[in-house]
Amino acid sequence: MAIVTIHGAAKEYPKGTTYQEIAREFQPQYESDILLVSINGKLRELHKTVQFDCNLNFFTGNDQPGIQTYHRSAIFLMLKAFYDIVGAEKIEKVTVDFSLGNGYYIEPHGDMALSQSLIDRVKIRMQEYVSQEIPIMKRSVNTDDAIELFHKHRMYDKERLFRYRRVSRVNIYSIGGFEDYFYGYMVQNTGYIKYFDLVLFDEGFMLMLPQKDNPKEVPAFEPEKKKKLFQVLKESVKWGKCLDVSHVGSLNEKIAAGKLNELILIQEALQEKKIAEIAAKIGADRSKKFVMIAGPSSSGKTSFSHRLSIQLKAQGMNPHPIAADDYFVNRVNSPKNPDGSYNFEVLESLDVEQFNKDMTALLAGETVEMPRYQFKTGEREYRGDYLTLGKDDILVIEGIHCLNDKLSYTLPQESKFRIYVSALTQLNIDEHNRIPTTDCRLIRRMVRDARTRGASAQDTIRMWPTVRNGEESYIFPFQESADMMFNSATVYELAVLKQFAEPLLFGIPRESPEYMEAKRLLKFLDYFLGVNSEDIPRNSIVREFIGGSCFRV
Repeated sequence: MAIVTIHGAAKEYPKGTTYQEIAREFQPQYESDILLVSINGKLRELHKTVQFDCNLNFFTGNDQPGIQTYHRSAIFLMLKAFYDIVGAEKIEKVTVDFSLGNGYYIEPHGDMALSQSLIDRVKIRMQEYVSQEIPIMKRSVNTDDAIELFHKHRMYDKERLFRYRRVSRVNIYSIGGFEDYFYGYMVQNTGYIKYFDLVLFDEGFMLMLPQKDNPKEVPAFEPEKKKKLFQVLKESVKWGKCLDVSHVGSLNEKIAAGKLNELILIQEALQEKKIAEIAAKIGADRSKKFVMIAGPSSSGKTSFSHRLSIQLKAQGMNPHPIAADDYFVNRVNSPKNPDGSYNFEVLESLDVEQFNKDMTALLAGETVEMPRYQFKTGEREYRGDYLTLGKDDILVIEGIHCLNDKLSYTLPQESKFRIYVSALTQLNIDEHNRIPTTDCRLIRRMVRDARTRGASAQDTIRMWPTVRNGEESYIFPFQESADMMFNSATVYELAVLKQFAEPLLFGIPRESPEYMEAKRLLKFLDYFLGVNSEDIPRNSIVREFIGGSCFRV
């Protein structure tokens, strides 16, 4: 017998009892299906069994590990159904390109005519599999055998991926004989994957899935609300193809072949070309006096604002980069979360009145002493930095709230040019395993905060949910109002960030609540061959996070 402690109460179970059996016993206490468990802080799938005394916690679709498991399993189910309906011999590949809103954009390639009728047939087949509750099987194979297996299945991105894996074994999942590899855990059987929709869109289709705030409801797809973002995401996929680096395996090949420096130069040139295009558009309308740059945390807004300023100078303008963060109220006066921690994501964390007073004065030709916020002391300071706007001067203002007119409510609408910046990762692990944009930004922030703000990786992970909630409320709703969007992600950066992030993550104690996320990120970074940072240009956005930038960031 083993003693299992659940919700603070201990209960005995025979050794060999599956976690699914225990989950069924406690399921009435949860509104959503239990999808995963943690045993002494380690995630486990439901088919695993009790072998020793332990503490057990349940995860449903309302929890991040649970909803990630649900999404991953739904993608697997969709692939199984798509291959069955179309026929493997007609399929070159099916790529899960990126997330868009509450779904994933999927592009099939091969000898097929994509139509809503075909997509409907795939959806019906998925529903049949759900009703059949087909077990999702898992087996471990030698890495060399996995390489041969995926070559046989013509999943060449996975084949390339595993040529650079250090581990000796690989977990292979299967549904009714259809095999694939996934980065992360799966639900117990297809019966758990009850909520989804398929919608024909552009050159592919959307797999719509529930989110953790309501894991039983599939939101409707509203393409008009994500029109500009979709075009930028499509462009990022195109960039990856132009660079011949769409997946981690192809990046590792470039690194192993000694071609990383060339890749860095091309990637940076593509970004500079885009920044120049934005500057030219601003320069064509001299009524614009305020460039308002917004984006989520660690999207590279500061470096972008400086690089844009250089391009604006080439347009004959005199730009002045300003960080909205310099208008933070003193930390002791900052709004707080329910747990008592400071909330730096809400608009109220900024001195909006002073910001508008200063910007209005500058627009009127007055001289203003500009503030500087010290993150280590948590106080706003004035050091005699005076600014006056001339005829060709323009303010380049960056901050997470800059697309929200409540921040700049006194400024004329016609004087603003709005830009949305985000790190929209064009690189994926393989054709079926995405790299979430949030993971890239979290790693960026972890590295930067440790370097510039004295924050540990544990601190960054702990506050990340608050950051993400703030983005959902105060940043993403305004992104489509931008005049232009810019993708700050670089295809090579995770191979560089790896060397900075891994020591920080290894420093998180095993007994801490943040250890589970740290372990996940360490496993993720293990896919990449690490490289040093010496070849990264000093004006690169990546320098904002690792240091060595020629800008004040």
